[in-house]
Amino acid sequence: MPIDAAKATSAEPRTTELAWDHKDVQLYHLGIGAGAATPEKAHPATDPDELRYTLESALHVLPTFATVAGGGMALAGGLSAPGIDVDLAAVLHGGQTVTVHRPLPVSGRATQTSSVPAVYDKGKAAVIVLRSEVADDDGPLWTCDTQIFVRGEGGFGGDRGPSARLELPDRAPDLHTERHIRADQALLYRLSGDWNPLHADPGFAKLAGFDRPILHGLCTYGVTLKAVVDTVLGGDVTRVRSYTTRFAGVVFPGETLRIRLWQEPGRVQVSVTAADRDEAPVLADTVVEHS
Repeated sequence: MPIDAAKATSAEPRTTELAWDHKDVQLYHLGIGAGAATPEKAHPATDPDELRYTLESALHVLPTFATVAGGGMALAGGLSAPGIDVDLAAVLHGGQTVTVHRPLPVSGRATQTSSVPAVYDKGKAAVIVLRSEVADDDGPLWTCDTQIFVRGEGGFGGDRGPSARLELPDRAPDLHTERHIRADQALLYRLSGDWNPLHADPGFAKLAGFDRPILHGLCTYGVTLKAVVDTVLGGDVTRVRSYTTRFAGVVFPGETLRIRLWQEPGRVQVSVTAADRDEAPVLADTVVEHS
């Protein structure tokens, strides 16, 4: 069934109740590589800075946890919106922004309000834009803006939407680091709520055009923010104000991400490539705004 853009964008916002606790936060952090060896940490399982991601008595919450908190997957919410009926095998995550209004609590209950601000017509594909705003009794917590790319669903005569690209600085990166993606990383990450078989089932992956399952884009997204927080922001997750990316290519479990960082006042621009595949682009147009 074709996407009904007018119906999707005019629908009443939908609300969902979210709840999470320290186990959900710890599982998410493990799913994005907390406790694993990095070039900066030879003994990460007992490193005091790393224990802030894995030990309940010292826990803080990486802002990208917002994308999975309470099982309120933004991607799934967009696919269930009125006027949208698409084949899961045709869906890819196009881009993501998380804006943090105050530090995320280790445990909490909140209300998520979801809407579809826009559906763009890219010709051979459609891009569904979903906004999820989350608040608890003390006020706004975070806002997620998600772009969902659906192959074969364009051509309905709609607005093409923005297409500007963010150029990398014309100088060498200030820092660079690498993060190895374990062979079972997608199997662990999906326990935080993204059950798309594209990331686990070889048969489904082939239907989607891949020779094997691929890593969740949001897993790469989390791995990258953790690297920025750990290498640039002194491990302080509360300094992150917003984090935006465009998913430029896939990652296969077992590969290594090469992360390059350019520091500017109040922000870090990031490039992520697949070191094992001739620096194939993975994340582009990526910026972390911070205090």
